[in-house]
Amino acid sequence: MASAAGLRVLVVASDRLVRAGLASLLASQPGLTVAGQVDDETALTMASLFQPDVWLWDLGWDPGHTLERLGVQQGSALPRLVAPAAVALVANESQAHAAWAAGLRSLLLRDAETPRLLAALEAAAQGLVVLDPALATAVKPNTENPPLPPVEPLTPRELQVLRLLAEGLPNKAIAQRLDISEHTVKFHVNAILGKLGVGSRTEAVIHATRLGLILL
Repeated sequence: MASAAGLRVLVVASDRLVRAGLASLLASQPGLTVAGQVDDETALTMASLFQPDVWLWDLGWDPGHTLERLGVQQGSALPRLVAPAAVALVANESQAHAAWAAGLRSLLLRDAETPRLLAALEAAAQGLVVLDPALATAVKPNTENPPLPPVEPLTPRELQVLRLLAEGLPNKAIAQRLDISEHTVKFHVNAILGKLGVGSRTEAVIHATRLGLILL
């Protein structure tokens, strides 16, 4: 197992008891420092204060809202700020799929043993992707049931908007990047959702990835 000595870890979890438990576990490891403990709501705003080398983020049992808010749905900066320098703890393959789509690239099951957890933290801090073997199929396209193609081909501009959605950019940032209005961005997003037959930005990114229209 690689040593985790010297790492500053920010513990993130919505459940206070889970945060405390993880912090206690990490604090008992030689050379590893718990930089701080925060909940999902304040993670992004507090990260710069603690200056961690890597995050340990427990997604809990129902992270849908959190991933939508911090990931693609609201265009958060989360993917660019912490991925892959974050290890997310997930409960199952469904959560792993959603976390991967939101930009997190180091995923372990919540019951991962301590040696594996420490090795994952060090690897993620060095910019490596960490994936529990049990979750491998959750982040790969389903080749047995290929997704349906768009009912109408996406225009070059829609593809540009879609790629920026995958980066986690909000409408305002997309508008600035493409030098168009926010109203036009909203128009393109609605067109993308309609053509792909999905109901959210997250679903659009996942579906487009399976179709090979974009690469995460």
